[in-house]
Amino acid sequence: MTAPRTQPVPLWNIANILTMVRMVMVPVFVVLAVMYPDSVGGRILVTAVFVIAMLTDLADGHLARSRSLITDFGKIMDPIADKAMTGAALVMLSVWDYVPWWMTVLILVREFGITIMRFTILKYGALPANWAGKAKTVVQTVAITFCLMPFELWWGPAKWIGLALVLLAVVLTVWSGLVNLKDGLRLRREALAGPGAGL
Repeated sequence: MTAPRTQPVPLWNIANILTMVRMVMVPVFVVLAVMYPDSVGGRILVTAVFVIAMLTDLADGHLARSRSLITDFGKIMDPIADKAMTGAALVMLSVWDYVPWWMTVLILVREFGITIMRFTILKYGALPANWAGKAKTVVQTVAITFCLMPFELWWGPAKWIGLALVLLAVVLTVWSGLVNLKDGLRLRREALAGPGAGL
């Protein structure tokens, strides 16, 4: 008997479409952020674009896993789209003189550095998500959302609350990056020490 043939996952499935929608939203977000840095209505619109983009990140991951729509394209583009939106938001907050540039640079170096590391060690195995990374993502999203909202336009001291949230995000980002680096090095070491490593 021959094994039943499995249907290939189509490239243009709902999960990948949501990922591409998020990529398209990045330049839309940047244009709106440039146009409306000091407008209450504009800032709310900018925040809405960011929040919708982050919701698509949750949705495409859930759909890909629950409906078996995981593709190589999605594995590559999903983290890139996620980091592009988060990075664009942080850069614009620094352009607005809200978040210090050193915080933005530190977060971006960690994010893209770990993403590159994940790709380079794929031949040894996939680095699984951990709770440190999930906590980092939640705090980053909350901090960026708070800072994008025009709270400081209504009440000046609100900016310090936003900066405190971003500082917490920086700490969690660096810490989770170190955790991922340790896990990645262990994965590589175990793969090289496994059966057939010397072949």
